[in-house]
Amino acid sequence: MRRARSSAAAAPRGQKRSGPSSGPGAAAASTSNDHRPRRSASQGSSGKSQAAKKQPSARRGPRRSPPRAQEAGPEQQPAEPALPLSSSPSPPPTPATQTSSVSTLDLGEQRERWETFQKRQRLSFEGAAKLLLDTFEYQGLVKHTGGCHCGAVRFEVWASADLHIFDCNCSICKKKQNRHFIVPASRFKLLKGADSLTTYTFNTHKAQHTFCKKCGVQSFYTPRSNPGGFGIAPHCLDEGTVRSVVTENFNGSDWEKAMKEHKTIKNMSKE
Repeated sequence: MRRARSSAAAAPRGQKRSGPSSGPGAAAASTSNDHRPRRSASQGSSGKSQAAKKQPSARRGPRRSPPRAQEAGPEQQPAEPALPLSSSPSPPPTPATQTSSVSTLDLGEQRERWETFQKRQRLSFEGAAKLLLDTFEYQGLVKHTGGCHCGAVRFEVWASADLHIFDCNCSICKKKQNRHFIVPASRFKLLKGADSLTTYTFNTHKAQHTFCKKCGVQSFYTPRSNPGGFGIAPHCLDEGTVRSVVTENFNGSDWEKAMKEHKTIKNMSKE
């Protein structure tokens, strides 16, 4: 009896060990295995769809990656800027832009205002400086321009818009009607015609009567009363800058006496 039971018990054990092809254990394994593929298929399909949503495809990856991320890669070097077609140096700045003269000045907190003013007015550094000087260098004065009849001699002079004219009756001034107003030399500038001028002197030779070689007009000269300045002929000024004229007679025929009696004429050429 014991041997029969042992052989009978050994048979199921042998069958169980042989594989799931037979026996109740095999049926249970097959039934469980039959359900497992269905669950794994549903889970696998949903898992793949979720994975596809989370992770971009290999084809779309490089397209979606931003340019900065590509340039910042550890193995890739940033692209160098393209060189210009011509290797010649860039042209100098136009007059309306900042020039090198501005950069050499210490303008402090006024640098931004100065550069903005230049760009707004479309002025070069020299043009902006000229405008500033013309406005504030001689406050209360006007810049007059003038010249001879033929135009060979041209000048500019800073003086009041209300001119004080001397009408001298000396021998030469009487003959050529040399009415003039006197300014310091620093306020007079000869624009052109230095080669077209010639000078006439007489007596003490202190007065330098300069006139144009071509047309003979004396638009300015150096008076004896003010050798450090210039006598300007008001009738040789361009129109538009003279507001009024006051004429004073000067007794140049008795020059020494007239100079002693006059209180201000000798100081006309001083700043």
